[in-house]
Amino acid sequence: MEFRDINDIEDATSKSRKEMFRFGSALLFIILIMLFSANLQLGTGTVSVELVIAAMIGGYMAMNIGANDVANNVGPAVGSKALTLTGAIIIAAVFESAGALIAGGDVISTIKKGIIDPALIENGDTFVWLMIAALLSGAIWLNLATAMGAPVSTTHSIVGGVLGAGIAATGWEIANWDKMGAIAASWIISPVIGGLIAAMFLLWIKRSITYQDDMLAAAKRTVPILISVMAWAFSTYLILKGLKKIWHADFLTASLVGLAIAFMVYLSVRPMIARQANGLKSSKASVNALFTIPLIFAAALLSFAHGANDVANAVGPLAAINDAVQSHQVSTKAEIPLWVMLIGAIGISLGLLLFGPKLIKTVGSEITELDQMRAFSIAMAAAITVIIASQLGLPVSSTHIAVGGIFGVGFLREYLKRNYAKTLQQIRDHHEGANQAEIEQYIERFGKASIQEKKIMLAELKQHKAEVELTKKERKSLNKVYQKELVKRSAFLKIVAAWVITVPVSGILAAMIYFTIRGMMLP
Repeated sequence: MEFRDINDIEDATSKSRKEMFRFGSALLFIILIMLFSANLQLGTGTVSVELVIAAMIGGYMAMNIGANDVANNVGPAVGSKALTLTGAIIIAAVFESAGALIAGGDVISTIKKGIIDPALIENGDTFVWLMIAALLSGAIWLNLATAMGAPVSTTHSIVGGVLGAGIAATGWEIANWDKMGAIAASWIISPVIGGLIAAMFLLWIKRSITYQDDMLAAAKRTVPILISVMAWAFSTYLILKGLKKIWHADFLTASLVGLAIAFMVYLSVRPMIARQANGLKSSKASVNALFTIPLIFAAALLSFAHGANDVANAVGPLAAINDAVQSHQVSTKAEIPLWVMLIGAIGISLGLLLFGPKLIKTVGSEITELDQMRAFSIAMAAAITVIIASQLGLPVSSTHIAVGGIFGVGFLREYLKRNYAKTLQQIRDHHEGANQAEIEQYIERFGKASIQEKKIMLAELKQHKAEVELTKKERKSLNKVYQKELVKRSAFLKIVAAWVITVPVSGILAAMIYFTIRGMMLP
């Protein structure tokens, strides 16, 4: 056998070795959880098999959250090249763990979102089987979604699991259909609000900076304001959502504190931005460079808040099972022991490290092309949408908001480029075969014009006052103009389809798992 053949074999097996390493590392983590939980002594001095199984499934769920959900926080920063993939994974792992352990909460609601009535559950054993089924079904669906490259809502996965297992345990009357209706509405509310806010921020950046004659001078004025708004949004967001364990503040207090922080940030970053801009050229690439450091902070803060809030999706059912095993009854609230929180924090970080790069690449680059300005707009949308939703009492998904923000900036770019292309094509079509040098000169002048000058030139075209005239029929023939798609439609349809089926699939899986467990546990 030649050396070339040996190298070909090595290359062919390299991917398999990487997959085996990921699988082996995940399996080792599950085994360590099993050994640890098997040595936990409960009040009776015995070890609960149900708790050991639940702890293993909780670790599995945490890894799937890290692989799927965390990508939403760092994916745009990676796609815009503000962060490398390795740097994003390190930042996300550190701040997700910090958020879970520092601000993850001491007590959690055992019935997620109040979607089922715990009074209808017969006994503690039934409750334990129900929660195990819900936790396992949510983890399996997240695993499948990650394999398909679809970012889905972890919260919705658990909601579907609890609903499906609850119905299987007691019947349809256990479900709170009003709550389920609100959750179903969030499938539309979350991405739409996130997309609109992200598009609004990107349009603000374009109109106030990149559409100006002197981009750097405009950036010196506008970027500090944008960073201050970011400081207000994230400060308020973290106080309201991420630091509830440490400080429980109302919206007004959180907003005023955030405003004070934003003012101090503005005073600090304004001279820094000015110094950084002085060494750059007046170009779009230079303006993008000014958003790099704010994006890194945004990724870290989003990860911290996500760890503080969404770790409950992994450890909440486990904490509920632990409480039920010890008390032998169904409680609406349960304490989260430190060992349970550690399983969630470590599992999320490990899942991100082993399986997260696939979804990070999907969110960052496979939906639409992102630069730092667009990624900044998405981060702003994520924070502000959660603030708005929390005040309106709307159940929104951080995954849907972030991905909706990506869709928002992508479709805005399509709209702007499409309108620009229509204008240029109208001019060329009207003067086809005529003086092309004159047409190209007019187009070049139009491209370099400021936004105010473009408005004047377009108004002159409509009024037949420009040196290049278009008939009314030609101005209205917009559907014939080439339209460029900047959002990958296949990715859009795949993700939306995954969102729609998340709750039903998780619910059906949970019901099947519950019936299986019940069949094995009954004499």
